[in-house]
Amino acid sequence: MSPGLALAEKRMAVIPTQTIYPGEIIDAGRLEEVEVTNPALTGDYATSREQVLGKVTGRTLLAGRVILVSGLRDPYAVERGKAVRIVFTNGPLTITAGGAPLQNAAVGDLIRVRNTDSGIIVSGTVMEDGTIHVVAK
Repeated sequence: MSPGLALAEKRMAVIPTQTIYPGEIIDAGRLEEVEVTNPALTGDYATSREQVLGKVTGRTLLAGRVILVSGLRDPYAVERGKAVRIVFTNGPLTITAGGAPLQNAAVGDLIRVRNTDSGIIVSGTVMEDGTIHVVAK
């Protein structure tokens, strides 16, 4: 077997160096990349730090165990019930109002939000700055 072929077959996995609890953001100081030695290990486990850095876990991650990518999500940009700014733009017209999201959501998610002034529920997209841009009906 040539050395190049052996390198191509080497599989890596990302594991936590300590227990990470649900809802915690995963940072680089708590991760380690190791070579996979179990040939029966399959699934959607993380193979690089980039897949898990900055993500939030939905379940407890035990030290030394592989991290399943399906158990991770992006951090929420808005949280249910916490005040946000609703923005509606139509050409040169821009209207803003206070709102309360009806669910937790990450950037890019389409969610429902209640206008705190009128009580009307509208749908909008969560933006990086935490505002919700309302879609026209």
